[in-house]
Amino acid sequence: RGPGAAEEKTPGTGSGRYRRENARHGGTGATEERGSGARIRRMTDQAATENAAIEAASPALAALLSPLGRRATFPPDIPFQAAAARGKAFNATIGQVTDGEGRALGLSPVEAALSGLSGEDRNRALLYSPIAGLPELRDRWRGWQRRGVAVEKSSSLPVVTVGLTHGLSLVADLFAGEGRAVAVPAPFWGNYRQTFALRTGARVLSAPAYRHGRYNPKALTEALAEEPEGEPALAILNHPSNPGGYMPTPEERAELVAALVGEADRRPLLVVCDDAYAGLVYEPEVSRDSIFWDLVGVHPSLVPVKIDGGTKELSFFGGRVGFVTFPFAPESAAAEALDSKMMCLSRATVGSPVAASQVVLLQALRDGAIEAEVEALRQRLGDRYRTLRSALAGIDPELLTPLPFNAGCFALLELAGGVDADRVRRHLLDAHDTGLVSIGERYLRIAFCSVRNAALPGLVERLSAGVAELQTARV
Repeated sequence: RGPGAAEEKTPGTGSGRYRRENARHGGTGATEERGSGARIRRMTDQAATENAAIEAASPALAALLSPLGRRATFPPDIPFQAAAARGKAFNATIGQVTDGEGRALGLSPVEAALSGLSGEDRNRALLYSPIAGLPELRDRWRGWQRRGVAVEKSSSLPVVTVGLTHGLSLVADLFAGEGRAVAVPAPFWGNYRQTFALRTGARVLSAPAYRHGRYNPKALTEALAEEPEGEPALAILNHPSNPGGYMPTPEERAELVAALVGEADRRPLLVVCDDAYAGLVYEPEVSRDSIFWDLVGVHPSLVPVKIDGGTKELSFFGGRVGFVTFPFAPESAAAEALDSKMMCLSRATVGSPVAASQVVLLQALRDGAIEAEVEALRQRLGDRYRTLRSALAGIDPELLTPLPFNAGCFALLELAGGVDADRVRRHLLDAHDTGLVSIGERYLRIAFCSVRNAALPGLVERLSAGVAELQTARV
């Protein structure tokens, strides 16, 4: 390290860095440095207090914090000060146009589009959301998550994000960092690379999600096998999965949990439970519950974090409402410290989550019939799953092999005969009026969630014909 490296690394103090920046610009920022020094010190102290709270609750989680995660703390700027002034006779803190008594002055076309809402909810939809999300929505989503969950399984009040990808990126900022190992079974959703490796410099490590045509419960630990003992690491668990459409059986689930517990004997381990497709399971013997709940409190060095949302669970794809939940009681010091860090990073990227989408989701969660509607949608997707499974049962194994699927929105097929997956994708578009997704060189993904039940056998016929044509062309 060169001169001054230690100053650069010291979180929050900024003194060495600010002096160098001022010198580079002829010292013009010296007055600003003196004016902002007290605030920088306060934020540094606040971050240190929050880090200590996390350390006290979970030394493993404290060890997992990235440098950015250690520095992050919700700043005492406009949202903080506006919250402190809420309910005062004169409140001139926040820059949103109201009648002076808290009611939004919305334009008539916008008001008309929201006319189905109560006056209170319409006002919520038109004004800024709190950075962590609407309190009622956070509370109701926690209740939705915890249906059937034992009381002793702790979970925080979920923080609202702008979709699940935003939640993943916040977790990556907090816990991934330059060189940190992130284990993901392959094949996996490609955006994990952008979210974790590209943005933070983490290393994505993989092992096969399937071996000999069967689900591999040890993929995450296999991916981390060469990592030095004691080095913190992340593991991404996506069940039901994308692209695989798979939820482990009870036996596989027990084996998966045991493998992760064994890995936690070797290192601090953050298990990111990407629960985007939570509940969409179509075989009665397979649990619909998130594996997050199996991991809460199972080992002191294993910390699960749950990322879910209304996108798939409540079929609200355009709403972009996600949530991040930690395994700590809502009012614990650790949960509050993590809330502060999440709000800091969210404020620095998207500002605040979209209020209108939150209000729409809130209407659904207040509706007593929502569980029945979600179940009806699951049954409808289950019919498509069974139709597709039946159609794939007759496919020539010399062309394609369907990998196990029983959940979610997808089926994954492995190509035989050395035909490139993207070449198949393009051929199906050009010659068979059919669109699928290619993944790597060997896999094709069918999103059966977006195809009519009656059309699925025809899709499989076109797929088989297209692969056969390309295989023949190779001979």
